[in-house]
Amino acid sequence: MPTKKRVLITGAAGRIGRSLAESLKDRYDLRLHYHRTIPEHSPVSDIHIADVANYDEIAPAMEGIEAVVHMAADPSTRAPWESVRDRNIIGTYNVYESARRAGVKKIVFASTNHVMGMYDRDRQWPIFASQPVRPDSLYGVSKAFGEALARHYYDQYGLQSVCLRIGWFLERPRDEVGLWMWLSPRDCAQVVWRAIESPVPFGVFYAISRNSRRHWDITETIERLGYQPEDDSEPYAKEILGG
Repeated sequence: MPTKKRVLITGAAGRIGRSLAESLKDRYDLRLHYHRTIPEHSPVSDIHIADVANYDEIAPAMEGIEAVVHMAADPSTRAPWESVRDRNIIGTYNVYESARRAGVKKIVFASTNHVMGMYDRDRQWPIFASQPVRPDSLYGVSKAFGEALARHYYDQYGLQSVCLRIGWFLERPRDEVGLWMWLSPRDCAQVVWRAIESPVPFGVFYAISRNSRRHWDITETIERLGYQPEDDSEPYAKEILGG
């Protein structure tokens, strides 16, 4: 049996982090990073407790790791500057720098649709990952910073990165917006492991399910990462929209 790849998931206590830990624990040899919220029963025994905003705390988590799925962040579009600065900007720098020094080969960076949120506000659809960024919040700005940092670390150091602009991660869509931006748990797990395994050295990709009503282009996600989304929000449309 081949040895499983050693993968660190930061922010494993978050909604997406918890789901990924359960979905990927058999595919990879996982290490899970936690900060304030530490589960009584972690999906794996290898855990690391640290504040990503503290370099000396997060750096040891990189030892022996081949790929990092960087989920740790303040995910609120209403987050104040201090939290965005510490958790999303300083924290992301600390993850990239400590990963580089430890010899990590790839980082899958959890970006967000909010990097392009002003296109959505102005209903300027469809939206492609190659368009100029238009963040709708400080949270979106912090994730745009993360994408730029990822590009720099690849160009400067050869640290490979796939940035995933994640849509609305839910068990099922709840409203009309969810019909076009939904990302199901199983599609989320798939797009992450595809990103880990892909030979693509750097790229920014939308990560949503194959929603018929989607406004974000996932052609490159499918063609370059090999993503094969299984879920579509359309079966929920009649219940959500009525009629």
